Amino acid sequence: MYSARDQRDNEEWLANIDAAADSLELGSEARSFASDLFLSQLPDEDRSKNAVAAASLYAGALIAGDERSQSAVADAMDVSRLSIQQRWKDLLREAGFRPPSW
Repeated sequence: MYSARDQRDNEEWLANIDAAADSLELGSEARSFASDLFLSQLPDEDRSKNAVAAASLYAGALIAGDERSQSAVADAMDVSRLSIQQRWKDLLREAGFRPPSW
C-alpha cells in the first residue's frame, strides 16, 4: 500500500509511466496496475526509480493481459531490457502474484 503523499511526490515518474504507456498503446487497466506496482515498491534512491517504473509497466501490462515485450517497454521507458528483466518477477511476487516460470 502507498500513501497519497507518495503519489504526489512521484508525479514525474507516474507521468513517465503514462507517456510510455501511450507510446505502447496500453489500456487504462495496464496503466493502473503499473502505477500501483510502482508506488507499492518505491525505491529509496531516485536513480533506481526509472528501472522500477519500467519493470512496473511491463508487469502491469502482463497482469492486464496487454503484454508487450521487455524490449519495447525498455525502449519506451529509456532503460535497458536487463533493468526490466532483473526486476519484474520480484515486483509481482511482492504484490502477491505468482510470476510465470518462463
